[in-house]
Amino acid sequence: MCDGRGMLRIGLTGGIGSGKSTVAELLVAHGAHLVDADRIAREVLEPGTPGLAAVAEAFGPGVLGPDGALDRPALAAVVFGDPQQRARLDAIVHPLVRARAAELVAAVPPDAVVVQDVPLLVETGQADSYDLVVVVQAPLDVRLERLAGRGTAEDDARARIASQATDEQRAAVADVVLTNGGSRAELAAQVDALWAERVEPAR
Repeated sequence: MCDGRGMLRIGLTGGIGSGKSTVAELLVAHGAHLVDADRIAREVLEPGTPGLAAVAEAFGPGVLGPDGALDRPALAAVVFGDPQQRARLDAIVHPLVRARAAELVAAVPPDAVVVQDVPLLVETGQADSYDLVVVVQAPLDVRLERLAGRGTAEDDARARIASQATDEQRAAVADVVLTNGGSRAELAAQVDALWAERVEPAR
């Protein structure tokens, strides 16, 4: 399962509100190195980066705030619900994110366990890039409740969930599905089992 250098690469994904970030934290506690695609996506669009310049050129100065930083709500208003505009944005951001992720992976020890947290792993067809694909799922009502706790209106939450891959699409590419409808302790027990049964034997 590992590549020639002994590295084990885990692709971690799940829909918004599923608890994917919690699973990432638990895997890091076991000793994994985390490469977070969302964090990288923010990094490659920081002020002064080629990524932000390309986004401003593609979508106009209205997506920038007075300080020259990306105005994320303004950009979201342009691309959300418009597949053509979303594709334009993805064509700018995704290659930058993948390149930076590759740099980060190259910098970890050659026998490391690397967890790449990729929200759109299924949508972007990256499942085959990993030794192990872990999908986090949670019931819709639980996800809506979590998103409400973050201040997301229910209509917005449902629209965001609907714009992502379905549970069935994610499960179809998963090696392991973790169910996160209960407590953190219950989720931690599943992650412990994943580490013992799938990660350790593959190292």
